[in-house]
Amino acid sequence: MAILFLNELRLFLKTSTIHELGVDTGRGEVLDIQVDVTFPRMPCSWLSLDTMDVSGELHLDVMHEIYKQRLSQTGTPLQEAEKHDVHSTKKSNDTALAVPQCGSCYGAETVRGQCCNTCDEVREAYRKKGWGLVMAGFIEQCKDDHYLETIEQQKGEGCRMFGHLQVNKVAGNFHFAPGRSYQQGNMHVHDIAPFGTNAHLDFSHTVHHLSFGKTYPGMKNPLDGAQAQQPFESATSPEHGMFQYFLKVVPTKYTSLRDRDVIPTNQYSVTTNYRQGDRLLPGLFFFYEPSPIKVHIRETRSSFLHFLTSVCAIVGGVFTVAGIIDAAFFAGERLIKQKLQIGKLS
Repeated sequence: MAILFLNELRLFLKTSTIHELGVDTGRGEVLDIQVDVTFPRMPCSWLSLDTMDVSGELHLDVMHEIYKQRLSQTGTPLQEAEKHDVHSTKKSNDTALAVPQCGSCYGAETVRGQCCNTCDEVREAYRKKGWGLVMAGFIEQCKDDHYLETIEQQKGEGCRMFGHLQVNKVAGNFHFAPGRSYQQGNMHVHDIAPFGTNAHLDFSHTVHHLSFGKTYPGMKNPLDGAQAQQPFESATSPEHGMFQYFLKVVPTKYTSLRDRDVIPTNQYSVTTNYRQGDRLLPGLFFFYEPSPIKVHIRETRSSFLHFLTSVCAIVGGVFTVAGIIDAAFFAGERLIKQKLQIGKLS
């Protein structure tokens, strides 16, 4: 009886979860992506992060909430993590005063009389035109920009990129790729000319963390701790490698039993693919697609009335079984006494 009571008490105190499925009816929502990736053989100045989705919204060089930390060849941090600044490659000296008050955009003007007084403004004008700025050394405004110098200085280093970004809740992708990006017609292009024709762009990586929202008890992110190494075949003519992760994002709502808090978040499943070739854009790509099915996870526990009913059933059952056993022993004892009295039992 004591064992049955203790087992029922354990079940009463235990918290279990119930999974319910339904159609996701949310509209106008966003995905909050938390990401933390280390590239042991890609310098920070070589990397950019872009996002795009099927709705046509494109974010070039997304760095507003993404931080970079330079790493040595052994993985030791070389400096504190810092938020990327598109103006961080501009030297602070007096030669910038030589730039005219209204600098030329070198044919990339979108309106008459447009001025481009900095190298970044020239780059932005070229991006809007869908052109690549491959001859930056001949641009007056870019003489004080040491982007090419930082590429050379950081050669051989690694980089850790982490932070969070928000994207529309529609199918899309975000990717880490080399060089500055721009839009050329309907094509998304990265300028990898500054790295040279034979540069080995090694996108071996470790995904420390990737999630699409807040965490809840027992949540598992399948890519946390994932590692991938890029094969290296030829030093004279290295092929580019593209790592692809295809993510199925499942909207999830978790309701806690203790404080009744509702945690809106997302789970995901993943499949991987690796492509290699000299005509590919090297990089790390995450393709995500929200599921139309929403999962509601609720913590639950047996009610006290159910516990009381079970205890009563245990007590009643024990007494019933004890009564049956007692009646069986009593009937057997009486039968034996009757046979002894009539002498039929020797």
